[in-house]
Amino acid sequence: MSTTDAPRAPFPGHPGAARRVSDRLPDFPWDRLDPYRATALKHPDGLCDFSVGTPVDPVPELIQRALAGATDTPGYPTVWGPLALREPIAGWLNRRAGAEIGPESVLPTVGSKELVAWLPGQLGLGPGDQVAYPHLAYPTYEVGARLCGAEPVAYQELDELDGSRVRLLWLNSPGNPTGRVRTAEELREAVAWARAHRVLLVSDECYLELGWEAEPVSVLRADVCGGSHEGLLAVHSLSKRSNLAGYRAAFVAGDPVVVRELLEVRKHSGMIVPAPVQAATAAALGDDAHVAEQRERYAARRAALREALLGAGFRIEHSEASLYLWATRDEPCWDTVAWLAERGILAAPGDFYGPAGDRHVRVAFTATDERVASAVARLAG
Repeated sequence: MSTTDAPRAPFPGHPGAARRVSDRLPDFPWDRLDPYRATALKHPDGLCDFSVGTPVDPVPELIQRALAGATDTPGYPTVWGPLALREPIAGWLNRRAGAEIGPESVLPTVGSKELVAWLPGQLGLGPGDQVAYPHLAYPTYEVGARLCGAEPVAYQELDELDGSRVRLLWLNSPGNPTGRVRTAEELREAVAWARAHRVLLVSDECYLELGWEAEPVSVLRADVCGGSHEGLLAVHSLSKRSNLAGYRAAFVAGDPVVVRELLEVRKHSGMIVPAPVQAATAAALGDDAHVAEQRERYAARRAALREALLGAGFRIEHSEASLYLWATRDEPCWDTVAWLAERGILAAPGDFYGPAGDRHVRVAFTATDERVASAVARLAG
C-alpha cells in the first residue's frame, strides 16, 4: 500500500480529530436564547432586547474625530503603543481610579474579552493549575482557564479555595451579572489573601465609572493595595463608558513585571491594537464630559426599567452598579425568560453566569429610550 492509500488522521479541528480545542469549552450559551427571541419578535410592537449589554448610543464626536485623524497610518503600530497613548491611560487611572501608576505599567489590549480569554495561557498556566473566579460571573473567566488546560474553579468566599493550587484569582467589581460592588475593605482582604498565597490577582473593573448606589473602587487604589501593585492587575474597557464596543479598545495595568511579560508574549503573537483605535482611546480617556452625558442616559433608563420590573412583581438584588438589573420572580430563570418573551422582551437567564443564578434574569438597560419606554408599557399592562 502506498503512503497515499494509508488511512489518515482528520485535519486538526475536524470531527474525529483526536484533540479539538472546542471539546474543552462549554456550549455557547446565547444559542439557547434563539427560541425565546423568535417568540419575542412576534410582539406587535417588536423586540425589546435587553439580553446583551451592547451600547446603542452614538460614539462621541471627539472620539470619531480622533479615529478619523489617524487613518493615514500605513506602518505597523506597536503592541505597547506610544507614550501618547500610555500616558493618557495612566493619567485616567490616577484621576479616576486613584491609582499611583506610570505609563510603564499599562498595556493596551484588543478589547477586554480577548485578554480575559487568553490571559491564563499567556502567563504560562496549564494542566495542574487552577484559575478561580466568582461563582456568579462572566462566562469567559471559565473559558480562559479551559483554553489553556487549567482547571476552572468557581468560588463564593476566598476561604473555599486551595491557595497552593490557585495561580490566578479573578475579581469582578462592579460585577457582571449582579452589579455588586465590593467595598475597599473586601478588596484589601482579597489582596492580602492573594499575596499570602503568591497568587496573581486580576480585577475586572470594566464598569468602574458606572456606579449608581455605591462607589466602585479599583484594586490599584493606594489604600487598597498598600501603595504597591505587586501581584495585581486591573482590566478596563472603553466599550461601556464611551460606547466603543465596536472599536475593541481596552487595557490592562498593574504590576510592571507582569505587564512586561504580557508585552513580550503579545509582541510574538501580534496582538496589536490598530493605530486609529489607539488614537481614539487616548482621546476618550482625556475627556470626562462624554462619560457624564452617557451616565445620565443610562441612569434614566435604569430608573424606568427598575420601577417597571418592581411594579410587575420582580425583586431586584444588588444592581448598585454596572449596566444590568439582577431581577427575580422567585421561579426558575427560564420560566421568567419565557414570561418576558411573551411580552416581546428578551433578557438573559441567570444560569448563563453559574448555577447560583438559576432563579434570576439579567436585564441590560443598554437599549434606546424608545425601546425602554415600550418595555415599561408592556410590563405595566
